[in-house]
Amino acid sequence: MNALLRSQAFFMKTSPALNPSVLLVDDNRDGLLVRSLLLEELGYRVQSARNGEEGLKLFEASNFDVVVTDYRMPRMNGVELIERIRQLNPNARIILLSGFVEPLGLTEENTGADAVIAKSCNEPAHLLRWVKRLVNRASTRKPVASQRLRTARARVV
Repeated sequence: MNALLRSQAFFMKTSPALNPSVLLVDDNRDGLLVRSLLLEELGYRVQSARNGEEGLKLFEASNFDVVVTDYRMPRMNGVELIERIRQLNPNARIILLSGFVEPLGLTEENTGADAVIAKSCNEPAHLLRWVKRLVNRASTRKPVASQRLRTARARVV
């Protein structure tokens, strides 16, 4: 596993400055552990929550550069968590993970996430790439599709 982490760090050139913080929310202990180790190995500070309610409390109590949440969880699913987080901070940077991206048609537009990643053998590379992108992105959220369309139409007219 360490060789895998080193090779991904080499190819992705991920060396976060100032130790950005990541909130991981998932009801699966193994998933939390693996993602925590992966991100911590690359210098991120990680806090974990076992459900959406716990994740929301941590989000309210601390500042996080990125939130990574699972979709399927008891009591509050990932989309509900994203909605609650967006009420608190519309510019929060959020990644949604799911093993059901395709069957459920989960997208950035219909979930409110900045990125939607399918749980697969490629998940670690996608997760690292998106965390790095979001940490380095300006803190203002891009307009939703309908706002971009109106802006584009206004420029044409």
